Amino acid sequence: QVQLVESGGDLVQPGGSLRLQCAVSGLALDYYTIGWFRQAPGKEREGISFSSSPLHGRTYYSDSVKGRFTISREKSNNTVYMQMNRLNPDDPAVYYCATNRYSHEWPPPAWGMDYWGKGTPVTVSS
Repeated sequence: QVQLVESGGDLVQPGGSLRLQCAVSGLALDYYTIGWFRQAPGKEREGISFSSSPLHGRTYYSDSVKGRFTISREKSNNTVYMQMNRLNPDDPAVYYCATNRYSHEWPPPAWGMDYWGKGTPVTVSS
């Protein structure tokens, strides 16, 4: 059974940092694209960063997070991270990780992801 479990969401002040974690079980992450999405109240789910399998070596960041967020994966524990720096009032949302085996589009749309976590909330407030 495939499971994705996010953690690391918290309340942080503007300009602060967080590191989100997505622990993956039931599949070998090396063969999968992994992505981070976020959804704020009243807004559509937004794909913000993706990391393809190491075989293809592609990485994507949306304009809204480019230069501030960094996606990484750790093979030894099948975990994906999102380092988020310089958080601002546009960043609060529930953050989800998701994965798929084959990405026919790049970056992959939300409907193209096979497995999802339940999300972790991020709040930015002074």
